[in-house]
Amino acid sequence: MALARHLQPGVDVMEDRNVTQATSARSWIPAIEWITAYKKRQLRGDLVAGLTTAVMLIPQAMAYAMLAGLPPIYGLYASTVPLVVYAVFGSSRQLAVGPVAIDSLLLASGVGALALQGSASYIELAILLALMVGAIQLTMGVLRMGFVVNFLSNPVITGFMAAGALIIAASQIKHLLGINLARSTNVFTTLYTTVGSWHAVSWPTIAVAAFSIGTLVALERWKPMIPRALAVVALTTALVWILRLDRYGVAVVGKVPSGLPSFAAPRIAGDQLIALLPTAVTIALVAFMEAISIAKAVARQEGYEIDANREMKALGLANLFGGLFHAYPVTGGLARTAVNAQAGARTPLASLITAATVALALLFFTPLFTFLPKAALAAIIVTAVIGLFDVAEIRHLYRVKRSDLALLGITFAATLTISIQLGIVIGVGASLLWFVIGTTRPHTAVLGRIPGTTAYRNVKNHPTARTIPGVLMVRVDAQFYFGNVDFLKSTLRQLEEDQPEPIHTLIVDASSINQLDSSADRALHDIAGAYKARQIRLIFANVKFPVKEVMDRSGLSECLGPSGLYLTLHDAVTDSNLLPKCAMIDADTQTTAVGEKATDFDGAGEPTAER
Repeated sequence: MALARHLQPGVDVMEDRNVTQATSARSWIPAIEWITAYKKRQLRGDLVAGLTTAVMLIPQAMAYAMLAGLPPIYGLYASTVPLVVYAVFGSSRQLAVGPVAIDSLLLASGVGALALQGSASYIELAILLALMVGAIQLTMGVLRMGFVVNFLSNPVITGFMAAGALIIAASQIKHLLGINLARSTNVFTTLYTTVGSWHAVSWPTIAVAAFSIGTLVALERWKPMIPRALAVVALTTALVWILRLDRYGVAVVGKVPSGLPSFAAPRIAGDQLIALLPTAVTIALVAFMEAISIAKAVARQEGYEIDANREMKALGLANLFGGLFHAYPVTGGLARTAVNAQAGARTPLASLITAATVALALLFFTPLFTFLPKAALAAIIVTAVIGLFDVAEIRHLYRVKRSDLALLGITFAATLTISIQLGIVIGVGASLLWFVIGTTRPHTAVLGRIPGTTAYRNVKNHPTARTIPGVLMVRVDAQFYFGNVDFLKSTLRQLEEDQPEPIHTLIVDASSINQLDSSADRALHDIAGAYKARQIRLIFANVKFPVKEVMDRSGLSECLGPSGLYLTLHDAVTDSNLLPKCAMIDADTQTTAVGEKATDFDGAGEPTAER
């Protein structure tokens, strides 16, 4: 057999090609992997999880569709095809895809500016938005641009979500009180108009809302295993039907059409695409950020890896195909995913079972939703978005990093007072501006030697660290680039002036400098020339290889001379005979301090914390 293979040289090539094609297919369609490796023992967990998640998803999806300004049936449409597509292309085994609150709010804000909520034009634009979100996510996934969501820092997202929670809750006041309010994403406007409309509230509606919220809270606290959203839907629907509360001002969902969503491509106009683009980009990024953070958290618990770019492609395809079947934008839901995982989901088959259950509801059970009160759906929304207000994270930022808490506050205030889309843009812009400001004014430290060691540390943080008379040792904790060269020049001058006596040597610890641009290189030439004219030695230690390459090419290394570059800070001190003789003997008898690592010109570097 082996001889036959050698006599057919094309066989190996063809087999290699087949292996490559199979690998490529698996990378695009992860379902091939889990289907071929599926075990019978996994079925029970997937079946229970799929049914449990469906029980939670059906009322939630209808509520979120109402939040998005769509008829509740469109929440169920968004819970069928997208789930099937994600199960085929997604890499997470437990992520429960479907409508979520924050994306529904973003849709209502963006599409609501172009059409009247609930109108045919509004519905068509919402579906077009799903296609646009899908196209953006798919393109970014193919181009491996999943890293873009890194610009959505945790403080920005926390502030955005907190403001979103308040806006969502305010948007449901009209359904909880049974009054007519003009649509607004401004919380203060909504509260003001609510006070002015207080005389028109519907007390039966308030009673249904209070009963719904009370039941949801009670079940969560004392009977968490009961599907509380479904229980509230069933109880309030029966209550309205038996007492005919719809005749006493309680708004109900009304007749819901039966049947699965049909294939239909929305009409596309250039002006609509341009108008929806900001909303589409915002939803695409926020939705992916939600999904990938949830998927990674569950994957860590379950012991497998998540590919961010594959997830981006899977969500893109889910929204693209979903948009062709009357769905609005979807992503992974935190609460649903937690329920799915805890119920025993082991593979994406659980999502397929969830989609099948929703499809059965669309085919046979939609008449049961006729007397479903909108106040109950509003109660489900309000209790669900409480989790978006992350008090623990706010406390954490207050203790750990006040500047990040300020970013959270800026994003929160901008989202709450200006607009939802601009709020997150302002938050991202503020975080980038803060980062740039930080790099233009980097942290610098005067170093001294810890007695009995070869370690050199910040004299402010280590009172025992000893400086050397006439020698200024400085560490700069940032890259050198055009934005901070002037600051660094002035800082070096100021540090020199602060010395108790004139210096004859300046040693720069470059362990924290990762790169050097042309402006910084020119500045270093100027600094070297100025110190040389004043007969002050300039020495660099711990220079990383990429930085040294620039210094070599620009001639800076030659300008510094053979004694201007050292592998370690201690080498620079001892080789230059800068330590007193007794101190040199003391240091030479010691080993390098814990945490210290002499670095060659290989790109390695030591951490800057506590130094």
